[in-house]
Amino acid sequence: MTEEELASFLEDQKVVTCATIGPNGRPHLMPLWFVVDGDDLRGWTYAKSQKTKNLERDPHATLQIESGVEYQELRGVMMECDAEVVREGVEEFGTALFERYAPGIDVGDMIRQQAPKRVGLRFTPTRTVSWDHRKLGGTY
Repeated sequence: MTEEELASFLEDQKVVTCATIGPNGRPHLMPLWFVVDGDDLRGWTYAKSQKTKNLERDPHATLQIESGVEYQELRGVMMECDAEVVREGVEEFGTALFERYAPGIDVGDMIRQQAPKRVGLRFTPTRTVSWDHRKLGGTY
């Protein structure tokens, strides 16, 4: 995908699969809501979650966003990322997410109640690979 196509794709998609490395050395895959922040993706999660523990131990993640069902429709992006667990300003992460996923709904009280139990996640891509099988024109 071009940079413009990738930006449009990220704007249209709603869920990223986040892969971290668990304590047993195996990938731990979990879905996350996300917002694009410049070149980074941001989300939030519970501070006691396995992905938080994994990222505190090893601040690397691979993110994948995909769409399509049939082979000729498949498109997506994989981002290898440096990850940061953010403990200050967590409300800002929640606010950004709900502005994207529930625009116009007042969730300020819920965010303030949830923030003490959560952490912000910032993913900075170090390598990005994208694909769009729609461009193959039926030849594989």
